[in-house]
Amino acid sequence: MQILREIGELRGAIKALKASGTVAFVPTMGALHAGHMALVAEARKRANSVVASIFVNPMQFGPNEDLATYPRREAEDVAMLEAEGVALLWMPPVDAIYPVGFASKVSVGGVSDELDGAARPGHFDGVATVVSKLFNQVRPDIALFGEKDFQQLAVIRRMVRDLDMDVEIVGVATQRDADGLALSSRNLYLSADERRSARALPRALSDAAFAILSGTPVEQAVEQAKSQLTSAGFGPIDYVELRDSETLMPAKDLERPARLLAAARMGRTRLIDNVPVERRQCS
Repeated sequence: MQILREIGELRGAIKALKASGTVAFVPTMGALHAGHMALVAEARKRANSVVASIFVNPMQFGPNEDLATYPRREAEDVAMLEAEGVALLWMPPVDAIYPVGFASKVSVGGVSDELDGAARPGHFDGVATVVSKLFNQVRPDIALFGEKDFQQLAVIRRMVRDLDMDVEIVGVATQRDADGLALSSRNLYLSADERRSARALPRALSDAAFAILSGTPVEQAVEQAKSQLTSAGFGPIDYVELRDSETLMPAKDLERPARLLAAARMGRTRLIDNVPVERRQCS
């Protein structure tokens, strides 16, 4: 596996990979786990070569968020990616992404305005900007993102459509531990007791989805989910909402595919999760 940190070297290496076939891209912020490896495995099925990146993007962290303490495990991450057959790892320094005088920003309206966009102002501008930079640097044919960060996936899909980017965006289903908790780098922040209590998040969402599909009004099912989370020790709860899977507009019925999304804090750790809510689940 090639490990590159200079943009000039990257361009030459990407040119060589693309001469041999298609390139799939898995961008990450490191602290890798089985969820990231599922993205890599899917990428290997879809392309001749897989490129991954590790870059902890300062632009998507708010002033009181965890940029300084975000887990960094370079040696372990490199070993995991190499074992999974990644051809090239792009690990740029900050000045390769944001050189001195950098003054541009990509902002995606609509899908980024509410939910995490409201709870974390500026976050999705940071996501869209860094992903557009990485796409320009790596020039992939395919890029893969996990559905756990469902709003992020919607933002990237909208950006690619709106800006005519020539890259196929593939969403990969959320990977979970045996107890149902979605795999996340931030799970490392949870104490043992918090980790056990956090299992209530996927359970509350699954219960609410089942209730909605069974005819319970959306508002009632959502309130029940919030009550479950509060009883389990979550707080504050940023949101629990049913949204259209494409537009992320509020969904009051199931005429179109929907997602039940939630964000809440367990101790000092903010967790997010989502589950699909579609009529076909009943069949």
